[in-house]
Amino acid sequence: MNAPERPILGMILKGYPRISETFISNEILLLEKLGFSIHLFSMRHPRETFCHESVKQIRAAVSYLPESILAHLPSLLYHNLLLAGKRPGAYAMALKTALRRFLRTLKPATIKHLLQAGYLVRHLLPDSGVAHVHAHFAHSPTSVAMFASQLSGLPFSFTAHAKDIYTSDPRQLREKIALARFVVTCTEYNRRHLMRLCRSKITPIHRIYHGIDMDLFSIKKRERNPAQPYQVFTVARMTAKKGLPTVYRAIRHLCDQGLSIQHTLIGDGDDRERILSLIKELRLNRVARWFGTQPHHVVLEHYRQADLFVLGCEVAPNGDRDGIPNVLLESMAMGVPVVATRVSAIPELVEDEKTGLLVPPHHPKEMAQAMLRLLTEKDLRVQVISDARERVIREFDNKALIRDLAALYRKAGI
Repeated sequence: MNAPERPILGMILKGYPRISETFISNEILLLEKLGFSIHLFSMRHPRETFCHESVKQIRAAVSYLPESILAHLPSLLYHNLLLAGKRPGAYAMALKTALRRFLRTLKPATIKHLLQAGYLVRHLLPDSGVAHVHAHFAHSPTSVAMFASQLSGLPFSFTAHAKDIYTSDPRQLREKIALARFVVTCTEYNRRHLMRLCRSKITPIHRIYHGIDMDLFSIKKRERNPAQPYQVFTVARMTAKKGLPTVYRAIRHLCDQGLSIQHTLIGDGDDRERILSLIKELRLNRVARWFGTQPHHVVLEHYRQADLFVLGCEVAPNGDRDGIPNVLLESMAMGVPVVATRVSAIPELVEDEKTGLLVPPHHPKEMAQAMLRLLTEKDLRVQVISDARERVIREFDNKALIRDLAALYRKAGI
C-alpha cells in the first residue's frame, strides 16, 4: 500500500448506517472531530429507511463490499485472481489461514470473507490512503479485516462487543486476537473473558466504554412524583437476550396487584411475533404499546414522559448476551430510574440500591417488586436518580472516553 501524507483509518463494519448501532456512528463522528480521517467499508447496505442525525454529520467516505458470493462471483474472482498473481506469497498465507479456519468449523462464510478481503485489497484500498484497518464486531467484519491484513501487509485491530464474542467459536476468536495489533472491548466483563480465552499477553486487550453524548441526553425531564397510570418504558430489540417476556410478566404481576400501568416498547427484531403473542396471552393489550424502531428524537420524547425504565436482559440459549446496553445509560442520564437484571456487565453501571435496582434474570415477581419500589418509594427514587446521573457523567461521557481510543490509534501510527 502506498503511504499517504496523512494516514487514514479504514473501518470495516457489518452494515452502515444501522439505526441500532449509534455507538459506532457516534465513535466515528467523535474521531473525526479529533482530526482523524476515516474510510468506511461496509459489508451490507443500510436496511432502515432513516438514520440518526449524527450519521448525517459524518464526512467519511463509504465503500460497500459485495454482500454475497453468488451474486458477485465474477467480480470477486477477478480481483482475487489478480491479487494472487501480484502478491502470491501473501495470498498463499491468507489462503492457508482460510483453509485452517474452514476445517475447524466447516462454515462457507470463511471463503466469502477471504474473497471480500481480496476485493477490498485489490479494488478499494489502492490510493485510499488507509494505513490501518479496524473492524467493529469480532465475527464477520474482523474476519475480513484479518484476511485483508494478511493480503495487504497493513496492521489490523478490532472492537469486540457482545454477541460477536459469546457466539463465536473460541478457537477462531483466539486466532484473531493473536494476529491483531490490539483489541478493544466495551466492558470489563468482556475484557476478562477475552483475556482468559486468548491465554497470551502478546496482544493488548483494552476496555473502553462506549459512553453516550451527554449533550444529547442532558435535557432533564420534569421531575414529578409518579402517579397512576405509571409510564414504564423499554427500548430493546425483540431478541432473546433482552428478556422481554420477563418484563411483560412483571407488568402482569403489577396489574394483578391493582396498579394502573402504561408500558411502551420501542424496537423490533426476530422475536416480534412471539413477543406480541405473549402480550395478548397475558391480557396486556390495553396496557402495552409497541412502536417498532424509531429515530432518536422520538425515543428522547418517550424518556421525558417515562416514570421508569425496565430491561430484563438474560443469556440467550446460544450464549448471546448484552454488554452494557446504551439505553440504560440514556435513561439514567435523562433522570429516569432503571430496573435491570444482574447479567454480564450491567452491574458495572447499575449498582443495586444506589444507581438503580437489579434483579436476577427470569424472575418477573422480583422485577415487579423492584419496579414498584422505584415507582412508589420517594426517597429511594430521588437518591437513585441523582446517583445514576452522576455515575454516567463521571464514567460514561463519550467525549472523554473517545480520547482513550484515539490514543490507541495514534500509537498505531494513525
